Amino acid sequence: MKQQYFLKNGSEIIIEQLTANQLEDILILQQKVIESLTTNSFLQPLTEQEFNYILSGKGLMMGAFYKEQLIAFRALLEPEVDEEHLGKDAGLPEGEWPLVLYSEISNVDPDFQGNGLQVLLGKLLLKEVDQQRFRYICTTVAPFNIASLKDKFAHGMQMIALKVKYGDLLRYVMMKDLTSPLKEYDALECHYVLMENTEEQQRYFQDGWIGIGIDKTDDQWVVRFER
Repeated sequence: MKQQYFLKNGSEIIIEQLTANQLEDILILQQKVIESLTTNSFLQPLTEQEFNYILSGKGLMMGAFYKEQLIAFRALLEPEVDEEHLGKDAGLPEGEWPLVLYSEISNVDPDFQGNGLQVLLGKLLLKEVDQQRFRYICTTVAPFNIASLKDKFAHGMQMIALKVKYGDLLRYVMMKDLTSPLKEYDALECHYVLMENTEEQQRYFQDGWIGIGIDKTDDQWVVRFER
């Protein structure tokens, strides 16, 4: 179903679920985004095969179009259950791993950034999730990828772990439980840890703390831990 929205300048865009017929447009946009990045490690691109996997029914993908040009897309992936599963990293029992969807790649054309398209597509995707089949949304985000971290927090996700993934890339593992409303933390233990201090953050995660937000203090990014 196509949905009409408007950019900040009043231009009309159309948002719809993507299909395999739009794969070429998806790959072109991904390459444009990659070429615009200053830090390549912030984006883990998907291969043509991986996009096909999602578009063949193993996930959901929505895109935004301006004058029939794809300007943004976002995907949820139904992952294979294996030892690299993020459910394991998030501490879920193995029996619940099949209940996990991954918040996968999100790309916005550099010419259309600043319109909130990433957050909008995320909200629309979450509305489409079959909560009879899936309970959790998991994802990974690179430290200091501030825009992506803020996006994930905006959707109610929380940091569960900080570890090396995808070979040698340091990543936060983040998760959202679709059956639980976003918790309001009040008068609980709270600590701030510098984002650059990997080992200290890992100790907090191991001790059962959860990262629930980020702040900038004295030109340094810190993670807010609570439990």
